[in-house]
Amino acid sequence: AWERGIILSGISAGALCWFEAGITDSFGKPLQSLHDGLKFLSGSFCPHYDGETERRPIFQRMIGDGTIPPGLAADDGVALVYTGTTFTGAVSSRPNARAWQVERTPDGARESEIAPRVL
Repeated sequence: AWERGIILSGISAGALCWFEAGITDSFGKPLQSLHDGLKFLSGSFCPHYDGETERRPIFQRMIGDGTIPPGLAADDGVALVYTGTTFTGAVSSRPNARAWQVERTPDGARESEIAPRVL
């Protein structure tokens, strides 16, 4: 499907699977790092960034300490949009929801807000 240009999508773990890495509760609690995504998209991903209080600090810590590569996070109701393997923006069904770019810094991690287009 990927090679034929068919649109691929997913929610939660179904979105995480396209990336190299991320954090998941698919194996139970506590949240754990995942390193064997399909790697169609580079970097890491975290769903439910605003919906589960432990996700944001754990994602930032794991990026900051090098457990997972830098990446993107999405609040509930936000979808990341890619054209091929290039991130081209975000859309949201919720007016105050955001996407986030999270990068490694010498002091840990830094997040930058990505304002989505509200549908």
